[in-house]
Amino acid sequence: QVQLVESGGGLVQPGGSLRLSCAASGNIFGIDNMAWYRQAPGKQRDLVASINGAGSTNYADSVKGRFTISRNNAKNTLSLQMNSLKPEDTAVYYCNAIFRIFGTRWGPGTQVTVSS
Repeated sequence: QVQLVESGGGLVQPGGSLRLSCAASGNIFGIDNMAWYRQAPGKQRDLVASINGAGSTNYADSVKGRFTISRNNAKNTLSLQMNSLKPEDTAVYYCNAIFRIFGTRWGPGTQVTVSS
């Protein structure tokens, strides 16, 4: 089996920065697409950014120019650098990965709160 675990969430003031990390563990036989999603209270879970195995990225319009997604294929890790954070970025952030053998898996989530 495989699992994903996020870290790096917390409380930050508007305009501040946070870096989220996600580590995959278990019997990994390769990971295709990886992504970050977020879910605010009372709202659906939405895609924030994604990255494929070749490094091509995709971002939600609301985070373009502020967030940067990256991955380390050798270490099976995923990161999200978040700059110029806004209160509307407050949400639980989830790591998502598509494993070649095990399919789609989600991390348990990490809370990001942007507030003064």
